[in-house]
Amino acid sequence: MAQFLIFTTSGRHFLKVEPLEFSEKMPDSLDIQLQNHTNSHEVYAYVTGIAIQKNGARVLVKANGKDLYYPESPSEILSPLAEDCAIPLGPPGSTTTVHIPQIAGGRIWFSSDAKLTFLLNPGPALVEPSVLNPSDPNADVNFAFAEFTLNADQLFANISYVDFVSRLPIALTLDRHQAGAPDSVQHVSGMGPDGLDRVCDGLRAQARRDGMPWDKLIVQKPGQAPLRALSPTHGAAVGASFDGYFEPLVEEVWRKFSRAGRGAEMRINTQAAPGTLAGSVSEKGELVVGDETFAKPTTADILGCNTGPFVTGPSAARNAIIPRLAAALVRAALPEVGEHPSHPSTFYGRDPANHYARIVHEVNLDGKGYAFAYDDVQPDGGEDQSGKVNAGDPRVFVVAVGGNGAYTS
Repeated sequence: MAQFLIFTTSGRHFLKVEPLEFSEKMPDSLDIQLQNHTNSHEVYAYVTGIAIQKNGARVLVKANGKDLYYPESPSEILSPLAEDCAIPLGPPGSTTTVHIPQIAGGRIWFSSDAKLTFLLNPGPALVEPSVLNPSDPNADVNFAFAEFTLNADQLFANISYVDFVSRLPIALTLDRHQAGAPDSVQHVSGMGPDGLDRVCDGLRAQARRDGMPWDKLIVQKPGQAPLRALSPTHGAAVGASFDGYFEPLVEEVWRKFSRAGRGAEMRINTQAAPGTLAGSVSEKGELVVGDETFAKPTTADILGCNTGPFVTGPSAARNAIIPRLAAALVRAALPEVGEHPSHPSTFYGRDPANHYARIVHEVNLDGKGYAFAYDDVQPDGGEDQSGKVNAGDPRVFVVAVGGNGAYTS
C-alpha cells in the first residue's frame, strides 16, 4: 500500500492508497491543464513541492509554466524569490498548460485579483501563504490550493479543506491512459462559485443551534464578503474556542464500551495486516484496542487528529487504529455503532460533531473533499469521502478554479 505525505497547518499526515494496476510506465513528468472558471481576468497559479528526481530539492515552476526554479538558501529570513513564479491563467474560460517533473508534497496554488507572496528562509525553506498569521503578506488575498504527488507509482491529488474553505473553489478531473476502460475518468466536483457563502450560512446556522462559535470561523472584513472560513482546528486564531466541546462525547464512548459496566465492544477494522481488532475500556480507564491503549482524547486532539492519544509512532497496528478511531470521533459515529470505519449514513448525525466538516461535505456538489486530516477513512468498498483522484497511468489532469460550470460526474 503506497503512502502519500500531505502537509497541513496542523501537522503532517500520511494517506494510504491502494496499489494500482496499470499497463504503462509512470511518466517522469506530466502536463497539467489549469482552467480559469472564475469571473476574473487576473488569476494566477503557483506550483510548489519537492523534486523527487533532484534529491528532494525544493522546486517551483516559473511563470512560463515549464521552466523550473530551485531556490538557493538565502542569507536572511523572509527573503524574496529570485524568480517570478506567478503563472497567469488568462481570461475566464481559458486553459493554461504547465509542465511538472515528479514532485512529492506538491501544491497547486491559485490567487485571484492579486499575486501571492512566497518567501525563503535559510535552508532553503519556503515560507508559504498563511491563513493564520494576520501579518502575512497574503492575509487579505483570495487564494486556495490543491495537493498532489507525482511519483514513480502514480499521480495522487486531492482538494483540501483541512485548514480552510476558500472563495476560490477547485475541481479535479483525471483521465487515465486506458481510454474507455471502467473508471477511466475520475472527477471531483468541488463547490459552486457560491460555495464559501453557503458554508458561512451553515456555520452561522449551527452557531445559532448550539451556541458554539462556528460563526467566528468566518474571516470577513466589515462591509465585505467573506474571504474564507477556517477549520475549527484553527479556531484560536480568530477567537473561536471549542475547549470542552467533544469531552461529553468521549465520556459517553468510555461509558458505552466500559468493561466494568459490562458495556458493548467496539471493533476497529485496521484495513491492514492487523485485521479487525476488538476494543473496550479497561478498569484503568484506558481504551484498549488490540494490544494498544488510548487515553481519553481532548477536543483539541480530536480536531487536530495528531496530538495526545493520536500521536503516531513505531507500532504499525497503532498507526492503523488512530485514523479510524479519530475519524469515528470527528464524525460522532463512535457511540452510534460498534463497527468502524462505519457507513457515511452514521456521520455527523448528532452533537457534538465537527459541523465544519459536515457543512463542507454538504456544500461540495458531490459531497467529497478533505475536511479533516483523516477524511480518507472509509469502510471497505465504501464510497470515497476525501475528494481524491489517483492513477498509475495519468493521461490528462485538469485542475479548474472558480466553480463556474462545476458539475458532478
